[in-house]
Amino acid sequence: MKPKIVVVGAGAAGFFAAIHAAENRNYDVILIEKMNKFLSKVKISGGGRCNVTNACSQISELSKNYPRGEKFLKKAFQYFYTKDTIEWFEDRGVMLKTEPDNRIFPVTNDSQTIVDILEKERKKQNIQLLLSAELEKISINSKENFIIKIKNQHDIIAEKVIITTGGSPKTENLDWIKNFGNHTIIPCLPSLFTFNIPKNDVLHLQGVAANAAQARIQGTNLVTNGAILITHWGMSGPAILRLSAWGARILAEKNYDFVVAIQWIAEKKANDWQQDFEEWKNSNKQMKNVWVDLPKRLWIFLLEKANIDIDKKVNDLKKSEQKKLIELLTNDTYKVTGKTTFKEEFVTCGGVSLDDVDYNTMESKKVKNLFFAGEILDIDGITGGFNFQSAWTTGFLAGKNASEKK
Repeated sequence: MKPKIVVVGAGAAGFFAAIHAAENRNYDVILIEKMNKFLSKVKISGGGRCNVTNACSQISELSKNYPRGEKFLKKAFQYFYTKDTIEWFEDRGVMLKTEPDNRIFPVTNDSQTIVDILEKERKKQNIQLLLSAELEKISINSKENFIIKIKNQHDIIAEKVIITTGGSPKTENLDWIKNFGNHTIIPCLPSLFTFNIPKNDVLHLQGVAANAAQARIQGTNLVTNGAILITHWGMSGPAILRLSAWGARILAEKNYDFVVAIQWIAEKKANDWQQDFEEWKNSNKQMKNVWVDLPKRLWIFLLEKANIDIDKKVNDLKKSEQKKLIELLTNDTYKVTGKTTFKEEFVTCGGVSLDDVDYNTMESKKVKNLFFAGEILDIDGITGGFNFQSAWTTGFLAGKNASEKK
């Protein structure tokens, strides 16, 4: 009977770790999952399309997209990064496409394509999958083997263990890892979330997006550019999500009570708008009809917020009205009170300290033959396929090295 490797957690990192652990046939690999389904985050990610990775091909640039884990991943990416991910999937018949913002999706636009190929590889490698298998405890016996105790099932004896249980909304949920080998756990907090702006007139613009805006948090150095989507609870979109990732700990300290300032067109400063006004005067159109590179509903909203009659001619505009409108276009502020996270797409900062893990192998520095991969580590990326890429990379390294180490 072959020795065993047990992978705990059947998400992206867990599947990738199990597949690469099984490739050299030295071990029987068992993948356990406490839920009754697997790859659930892959299934619903990217609006059901699965943002597999990003087209960023320079490791030095790729690693800059991680608020936590940049230096660690910069080294780990030397072994497996975006180029390798693309090749891995395409070698198995999954064709990928790159969108203008560098996000990469399957050409089918269906996350089930990714789920299916990972499941096909699992079966090909004869990896046993145990669902509804809730881990109760991991211990080490006198022979230095791991005893994996699963609720209402037989114990499993394994020579290697790879933990890929994902991020946790509560730090105390990782106490079992902290106690097992005295690992350091960095406090867990939400990383990607949207901003709640209750009882604000901007909510009437639900569904409107400004595609080239800038958002910043007042009183901090946090600032990002990109699309902003107005929702029925506040603001979302890439710029907001990136801001929440970079500011995860700062915004938590503020108890998610802060002011976000929006520059509705990132590249346009007050002087640029002033020049537009001078040009508009030549046509002397009604303010609602002047051309601005913003959604019409948003433009009308800003005019009304500035107390400007939308039917007013440009030449009839008072200097004070013009000044107020330019202020809103370049520094429109909103009081944020709270956040919204997406349950199954929940991304956290925090987890197992990277100081406790060897970036070359993903092996714990505290417990021999114990490996970590995925979001259980104190790694998180901004939106754009970066979180999946860190899962593929760390899963690859954990699986490969667990199966090769004597």
